[in-house]
Amino acid sequence: MCKKLKINLGFLGLILAVSLAGCGSDGGGGVAQDPIGNVSVVPGSVDLGTAGNYVILAKTGVATVPPSVVTGSVGVSPEARVALTGWDLVSEPTDTYFTSAQVAAPGKLYAADNVGGTTSVDLTTAVANMETAYTDAAGRTATSAATTNVGAGTLTSLTLAPGVYEWGTSVGIPTDLTLNGSSTDVWIFKIAGTLTMAAAKNVILAGGALPQNIFWQVSEAVTVGANTHFEGVILGQTTITFGDSASINGRLLAQTAVTLGATTVTVP
Repeated sequence: MCKKLKINLGFLGLILAVSLAGCGSDGGGGVAQDPIGNVSVVPGSVDLGTAGNYVILAKTGVATVPPSVVTGSVGVSPEARVALTGWDLVSEPTDTYFTSAQVAAPGKLYAADNVGGTTSVDLTTAVANMETAYTDAAGRTATSAATTNVGAGTLTSLTLAPGVYEWGTSVGIPTDLTLNGSSTDVWIFKIAGTLTMAAAKNVILAGGALPQNIFWQVSEAVTVGANTHFEGVILGQTTITFGDSASINGRLLAQTAVTLGATTVTVP
């Protein structure tokens, strides 16, 4: 009986040692220790890397006209904190991040000149990952002829199945747009020009489709009208602008600037 007890205790000790090995500290104060939301990992999706730690990420600025409501973290790099405009930033003693009444806790705002923790390094990596994700999406091949230049760039009252869509022109969305598919389906929209959505319209998800599996790769400006609801991850090579009282379930990842007009941005 004693021998059996020793074996069992040894086995339990091994389990305890393995369990404790995975229980380290989170370490320093950069955003890598504070991810919010779900980053898409389904087959065929676009890997955001550490850019997925942010609901809004831009290189030259993130501006808001209050009161925007943002769920998730906001980052700007290589620009400094002066490029976070309209947020009424609240500092903390280590200068690792900022908070704002417009960003719901535990979301934070980060800038390249934050000196605490690993913020600056984290942002540099995230911006590089954002650019890689943009290149990945831009390099995808259209699913078929049926997903190429749909509507000649004008998407009027359409329901789109999953797939890779490609336009050699700008794209306008003048009406509601429905994306119908399952929770593991992926949409990638490749747009060579601008993306514009009219005011007071909606991107509607049906059949279990999820915003984290929808990617809008846009080579020119993105403009979403006032009171419009949008879905998905926008990978913009230039500016992303949302009108007054617009909303999005997704992420705004811009290689220049993001501008919000009392916008609701919710990490998926």
